[in-house]
Amino acid sequence: MTDPRDWVKAKSVQKLKELQPELFDKFVEFERAVYEPNHLSTKIKELIAVGVTHVTQCDACISLHTRNAKLAGATDQEIAEAVFVAIELRAGAAIGHFKTAANVLEHTHE
Repeated sequence: MTDPRDWVKAKSVQKLKELQPELFDKFVEFERAVYEPNHLSTKIKELIAVGVTHVTQCDACISLHTRNAKLAGATDQEIAEAVFVAIELRAGAAIGHFKTAANVLEHTHE
């Protein structure tokens, strides 16, 4: 089985670790704690991460968390559904931000 945290082996990540080893180790420790099962299973946490990474638009993160979700037992259908949740939230935010444009329209006279 592939290690879901093998991202730390990337050359650029190793450089970051070299430059700030204490902060890096604390980040890795935090990441491990976040994905440990507690009230939410690792699978659910990874599905949340799949959705969030689609909104934050980090390709490497999308790949990592999609793979991790599969390793945690998520089905392709569950992963796709998590992506649709992200799509809806992103679209909903655009609707919510229309209030800014509506305010300008209301206060701008021809």
